[in-house]
Amino acid sequence: MSVNKVILIGNVGKDPDVRYLDTGIAVASLPLATTDRAYTLQNGTQVPERTEWHNLVLWRGLAETAEKYVHKGDKLYIEGKIRTRSYDDQTGAKRYVTEIFVDVMEMLTPRSASTAYAPAQQVQAAARPAATPQPQQPQTQTPQSPSSDDLPF
Repeated sequence: MSVNKVILIGNVGKDPDVRYLDTGIAVASLPLATTDRAYTLQNGTQVPERTEWHNLVLWRGLAETAEKYVHKGDKLYIEGKIRTRSYDDQTGAKRYVTEIFVDVMEMLTPRSASTAYAPAQQVQAAARPAATPQPQQPQTQTPQSPSSDDLPF
């Protein structure tokens, strides 16, 4: 058994680059920065802040959502899988790219009521049928004293 799962919380480095395949499927790519804060060890050694950049790839509905609502500087929660691919550059050298294929994205940046953005919500790659809300009926119960028929013995 093996597991390939990535969970990231970070800030978007630039607006998503969204393109559409000939079949109409949307694909978005964007960088996400995660930063470890600076700290000082007990012996006085200072460890500087460290920022890692992650290349995110979003497909279909996630890509369309990112195109509409995700912007540079926004904070995102991401779940996905690590994928590495290689290609030959213009000089013929083999290059490797590591990407995060996003399965779940949650927008964590709050939006003010005056903006036209949707509220922060979780979006998953797999489409699920929308559940129709059922109206809540007020539940009223009248207290009843147990009778001899209600007793289990």
